Order: sequence, then C-alpha cells, then structure tokens
Amino acid sequence: MRNTKLPFLLFFLLVLNITQAQELNARVTVNASQVGNNVNKKVFQGLQTALNTFLNTRKWTQDRFLLNEKIDCNFLLIIQPTKEENIYTATLTVQAGRPIFNTTYLSPIVNYRDDDINFKYLEFQQLDFNENRVSGSEPLVSNLTAVFAYYAYMILAFDYDSFSQRGGVPYFQKAQNIVNNAPETRGILGWKPTDGIRNRYWLVQNMQNPAYAIMHDVYYDYYRKAGDKLYEDENLARGEMMNVLNLLNNFSADNRNTMIQQFFFQGKTNELIRIFSKATPQDKARASELLQKIDITNAARYKDELR
Repeated sequence: MRNTKLPFLLFFLLVLNITQAQELNARVTVNASQVGNNVNKKVFQGLQTALNTFLNTRKWTQDRFLLNEKIDCNFLLIIQPTKEENIYTATLTVQAGRPIFNTTYLSPIVNYRDDDINFKYLEFQQLDFNENRVSGSEPLVSNLTAVFAYYAYMILAFDYDSFSQRGGVPYFQKAQNIVNNAPETRGILGWKPTDGIRNRYWLVQNMQNPAYAIMHDVYYDYYRKAGDKLYEDENLARGEMMNVLNLLNNFSADNRNTMIQQFFFQGKTNELIRIFSKATPQDKARASELLQKIDITNAARYKDELR
C-alpha cells in the first residue's frame, strides 16, 4: 500500500522551511479614504495584498530566520487624491520594533514618515524588484517597489546593527544601491540630496558616512548593552544607556542637524522617560539635561517628566 503520509510530510517540511526563511513579519495597510469615488477602491485592496506578499515572501538576506526571529514591522500607505489615471501620490509611515531580551516588549527601532511617495499602479499588477535593475522599464511603476525594498533593507540594517557591531552594514549598502540606481522621472522625489534635507538619500548617506560611524555603535550599545540588560540588572543597563546619551551628545556637538540623530529618537521618548524615571536624582537630572540638548523636539517633556 502506498504511504500517503509521506507527500504530506514532505509538503509540511517544505512549508516550514519557507516560513523559517523569511525575515519580515510585515503588515501593510493601504488607506484610500481620501481618494474620490471616481477610482475603484478594489484597486487599493489589491495593492495592499500585493505589497504584503512582496514584503513577506521575498528573501531579503542569506540568513535563515525562525518564526520567532522575524522582524515585526508596519507600513501605512495613505493615498492622496489624484487627477492622473493610475498614478498616485502618498505618504508612507514605516515602523519596526526590536524585541528586548527576556521581555515581550518591542522597542521602536524605526518610526518614520516619508511624504514623497509617487507611483503608478494598475489593478492586478505584479510587483517586481530587481536589485540589478532598480529603475526598471517604467520609472513610476518601479518606484513603488524601490521604496518598499529600500525600507525593507533599512529595517534589516538597523535591526542587525542592534544585535552585532556594524552588523547592518551589508544592508545599508543594499539600500544605498537602491538610492544610487533609483527610478527617475517627473514627480519622483526622495532619492536625491536636492530633494530636501530629510529623505531616503540622507538617511542611508548618514549611516554610510565614515564621519558618522559612531551611530552604528549608538544603535548597538542602546539595544544590546543597555536594553537587553534591563531585565537582569536595571542599574547597569541604565548606566549603559547614559553612556549612549553621552555618545549622542558628543556626536551632536560635532555634527549639527543631522537626519540620523532625529531619526534615532523618533518613537523613543516614552521609553527613555520610563527608563530614567527610576534613576537616582543625580542621574535623572543628567539624563534630562542631555536629552533636552540632543532631542530638542521633545525637550519640554524631558524637562517636565524627569524632575
């Protein structure tokens, strides 16, 4: 009698191998509530499905990820009203969390809004991305996958940097390759230094700039030396966190108004206040002083809540 269980077992092992191979646990939401009724909303449902498939089934690294090692991330694409058929502008909010050792807490490692998203999409369109031909054959079509691939690599890069020293460098280089070969045509923005002072170009350029190399250490020290030690020795971890603030203070003094410093602090205010609220009065005062200097956007909160 033929063993009918064997094909099922092989199929199960194949599926298990595939699920273990992927790196991202991405959730893409496409919000088209601002688009007029003249556009078929089913197009955006298809786009949402296609983007989820693109991020979650593509192999982004050579490493093998277990299910519990996947990186949790969210992408919110808000479509703006458009006058051109099948061509859209949008804002994209990208968030990713990094688990803290021995806890269920996810520390925000990426929390960024990109306002320069322009793309062309037709219903049932296949989403293709080729690292060797980023610009593709039609720039506005290719720009959509170029943007999402760029942020996939940036998420991986920051995550790897947080677990091993300079571990994210290969993925920053992949993101840099996308920037260098990005699609070009009227309306496409965010890939060039002339497109503004806070964009995709400047974010990866900052992490590739040898003069800013200390930021790789900042990410590693913040998560691996400080965050991951909070469970076993909170005082030691807080001391390491203070060292991170000192590093950032020195970096800020030498490099004014860099994008990467602002990017680092986005989403971390509550976390930092919670960590230093339990410090000694002296350390709390020092942390408040440093944070008010290096995270000016949230200076008032640090002043009020770290008294």
